Amino acid sequence: MSQRVVESNHNVTFDCKYHVVFCPKYRRKVLIPPIDARLKELFQLKSEELRAEIVEMEIMPDHV
Repeated sequence: MSQRVVESNHNVTFDCKYHVVFCPKYRRKVLIPPIDARLKELFQLKSEELRAEIVEMEIMPDHV
């Protein structure tokens, strides 16, 4: 059983989750090693900068 994380701010309680999927142009299979590893690094860095949590991430050759 997973624990639900609820954030709060002085007078607001919230739990926002986003499901994001995107594809390269024409769904070309360009997200292959080492590009996929670098893309994961960039997502991690940006999530830390935004103080966001990535719950799950999967990079396929033709979509993220």
